Amino acid sequence: MSLRLEMLQVARLAPNVLGEATDSVRNFLHSLQNPDGGFNDRAGNSDLYYTAFALEALIALREQLPVESVTRYLQSFGDGATLDFVHLACLARAWASVSTDHVHAATRDAITTSIESHRTPDGGYDSIPNSKDGTLYGCFLAWGTYQDLVREMPNPQNMVACIQSLRAQDGGYANQKNLPMGLTPSTAAAATLLRQLGENVPDTLGQWLLARCRPEGGFFATPMAPLPDLLSTATALHALAGMHVDFSAAKEPCLDFIDTLWSSKGGFYGTWEDDVLDCEYTFYALLALGHLSY
Repeated sequence: MSLRLEMLQVARLAPNVLGEATDSVRNFLHSLQNPDGGFNDRAGNSDLYYTAFALEALIALREQLPVESVTRYLQSFGDGATLDFVHLACLARAWASVSTDHVHAATRDAITTSIESHRTPDGGYDSIPNSKDGTLYGCFLAWGTYQDLVREMPNPQNMVACIQSLRAQDGGYANQKNLPMGLTPSTAAAATLLRQLGENVPDTLGQWLLARCRPEGGFFATPMAPLPDLLSTATALHALAGMHVDFSAAKEPCLDFIDTLWSSKGGFYGTWEDDVLDCEYTFYALLALGHLSY
């Protein structure tokens, strides 16, 4: 199962926790769509990155997508020749939500060719062109893009060496090499990618991730982070579930934490200090709630 479908399968369970608030979340997501068919970024402008998250959040809530308007928006980017690495991946992800049937083979090939141009000598990928070393974020996006476009990644096992090289001194994974401390989202991404690639996931990663959960709920990005955040919480829970690590003791505290990030407007904030609601963090809330629903 692809990364995208794996997360959607879980996020679909979120309404079991949201209950009557589900309609508010649906309305919030629809309110973010602009006349051009795209969905708002944090400044109110249409953006592929946020559009991809909005579409997945709507699918998770079993809401009918505005296919016609979104298709027009996605078609405006053609084969993605003007897009950077991250937005290329988001274009593929958004098309996968609408239907890859709308994407010509030549367009799929053009997108994956552009993605492949970001391959690094160590077998990984980086969003910055001509980089020497790959990053976990780059590897995660590249793997997802190939899956979303139903294309085979060339030599996927070469990416394993890159992932393994990003192990930090504290036992977690960082986004770059030779760092003393891992990051929760990067460690979660490494665990998920290794599992998808059929590689053994280090047994110690489960406890490493659990150690980033505060007793009152929510996961920290690092032990030194002043606040827990929704991205770290959602990605950690997804990785722990994929590794079959028991996190039942954290369920109620994490539910309480996520509840503090919800707004009556229907969306979710990323942290307690955040003052802008967006569809990205709303999707991560749905992913986290899905994992906490059973």
